[in-house]
Amino acid sequence: MEREEAYRKITELRNELEEHNYCYYVLNQPVISDFEFDMKLKELEKLEAGFPEFTGPNSPTQRVGSDSTSNFEQVEHKYAMLSLSNAYSEGEIADFDNRIRKIINTGFEYVCELKFDGSSISLTYKNGRLARAVTRGDGVRGDDVTQNVRTIKSIPLQLRGNDFPGEFEIRGEIVMPFSVFNELNAELEQAGEQLLANPRNTAAGTLKMKNPKIVASRKLDSYFYYILGKDLPFDEHFESLQKAREWGFKVSDATEICKNLDEVFAFLKKWDTARQQLPVATDGVVIKVNSKHLQDNLGFTAKSPRWAIAYKFKAENVSTVLNSVSYQVGRTGAVTPVANLVPVQIAGTIVKRASLHNADIIQNLGLHLGDTVYVEKGGEIIPKITGVDTAKRNPMFQPVKFIDNCPECGTKLIRTEGEAAFYCPNEDGCPPQIKGKMEHFVSRKAMDIDGLGEETIELLYGQGLAKNITELYELKKDQLANLERMGEKSAQRILDGLEASKKVPFERVLFALGIRFVGETVAKTLTKKLHNIENIQSAKKEELTEIDEIGERIADSVAGWFSKEENRQCVQKLKEAGLQFQISGEKLLGSTEKLAGLNIIISGTFNHYSRDELKEMIEQNGGKNVGSISKNTSYVLAGKNMGPGKLEKANQFGVKIISEDEFLKMLE
Repeated sequence: MEREEAYRKITELRNELEEHNYCYYVLNQPVISDFEFDMKLKELEKLEAGFPEFTGPNSPTQRVGSDSTSNFEQVEHKYAMLSLSNAYSEGEIADFDNRIRKIINTGFEYVCELKFDGSSISLTYKNGRLARAVTRGDGVRGDDVTQNVRTIKSIPLQLRGNDFPGEFEIRGEIVMPFSVFNELNAELEQAGEQLLANPRNTAAGTLKMKNPKIVASRKLDSYFYYILGKDLPFDEHFESLQKAREWGFKVSDATEICKNLDEVFAFLKKWDTARQQLPVATDGVVIKVNSKHLQDNLGFTAKSPRWAIAYKFKAENVSTVLNSVSYQVGRTGAVTPVANLVPVQIAGTIVKRASLHNADIIQNLGLHLGDTVYVEKGGEIIPKITGVDTAKRNPMFQPVKFIDNCPECGTKLIRTEGEAAFYCPNEDGCPPQIKGKMEHFVSRKAMDIDGLGEETIELLYGQGLAKNITELYELKKDQLANLERMGEKSAQRILDGLEASKKVPFERVLFALGIRFVGETVAKTLTKKLHNIENIQSAKKEELTEIDEIGERIADSVAGWFSKEENRQCVQKLKEAGLQFQISGEKLLGSTEKLAGLNIIISGTFNHYSRDELKEMIEQNGGKNVGSISKNTSYVLAGKNMGPGKLEKANQFGVKIISEDEFLKMLE
């Protein structure tokens, strides 16, 4: 393809893909299927690879994010990002209205907007292109997170139309949808790791991650609510939001002009309940004077604008009675106490149970059976007990005492120092742990065995046909076909799924074993470094902790798991069944010992490869990635913006500093 034709086609595809992004993520009105979109994106990627001179940061292909890492630069805000004054009642809103009327003597309108519960962001656009994205920080300066923000598909990289100012700022909120948050927590639970607290904190944490590729995978969303700049082409705030929508920004449909306080109060009342149906978290309503001219006249206090106020919704808090406390055992053996309540309605749903998390929570609340307790939905999602009405406590009520033994198998519970949870150590004889491990083993991200789900595992376990993961591979068609709600087709589907699982790559098999703290990423790291199950099985704790990103907690768990005879036998049986327990020859191809015995530390950012790719090259060629400089460090592989502390230490220990090009020559 000629250069001119390639440029024309690249431009055409970019415009088309951005239009589809806008329809899908902003208007929520997709025009083409996901498959058709992906095919067009692949075509663009191919063209840009063939003509790299036409590749740019605003191309739709760049939204997947690079896996290069860098420290965030601190940037001073051109306009301070002040916080808003809060109001918690209609009376406080009326006081706010009176303060404004004392300053201005003309009629005015308010604009009411939902207050989204996420992470504040300020975007700068120059000539219609995204130039910079900065977090709120302390209000005066924040972190430059432009590379991460580029991955958010509801944020335009190039504005639509041509009637926008040459330069302006727009402010909004980066949010994580409930569906994405719940999916993330389900993955963490499956890996036996600590769950995330709420979508707000997770969105903020994601925005500050140093790997844009991971940020892209988190599917963040955005809503925008305020434009700043010189010579803006509108006087009304509401009008500016409509313009922002035309330019491609996601602006909430739940934004209204209110002519008086009665209309404001009606808006508050409506959304106090209607917000429960929204896909993202909200915690209030922001009320602003509509006229920008009046906003300028009203000005600011030292902390907040005089022309706006945030009305905060009350987290619905109701009282009910604690009937009992039961205990659930997860697949990792963690025992979670659950409060069983007299059913009560909270935030539109009937709540019968609330998690008490661990023994410390029970102790801090001072719970007694029969207590009247206050319950609310934490982050509008998870019911939790927030307090006890001790005035209603009967002297005969007994305090809740955390159990000593497993409620399922009777084994004495243990608690590791520094951890909040109690565990049942009987992992091979405790039914919920065994069934939980089997469910994890067959799950989509592990062995992905078609036809086997939670109900089928329960049925197989209950009938004595499969008491552990190895026995799944001993199942016969007639055994399955004779089960309740099963038949020839379903039985064959399960057997086909088991057979297909024998081709699942080693890293997923290791993840499927359900070793505590070995999630998908750790499993990939271990298999990439140690290549086969024999090496992992025989590795001592000290050897494991030498592997990049493997800490003592993970090393203890892995070494402890393989030290048990029953686990080694489990692996042996799975090997005999035909599962993959070593890296394929294709993945091993290209491994050398060119860097054997060398300890290399990476610092800065690079032109040809990302830091993660360079780390992989070091390991693939027999070298070791280290995290700090010492007398045992062989080289510092330095890119742009190498840390001054590392440079000083390298000189102190006489460690040679090499460039990316010098490093690549070592591998030739």
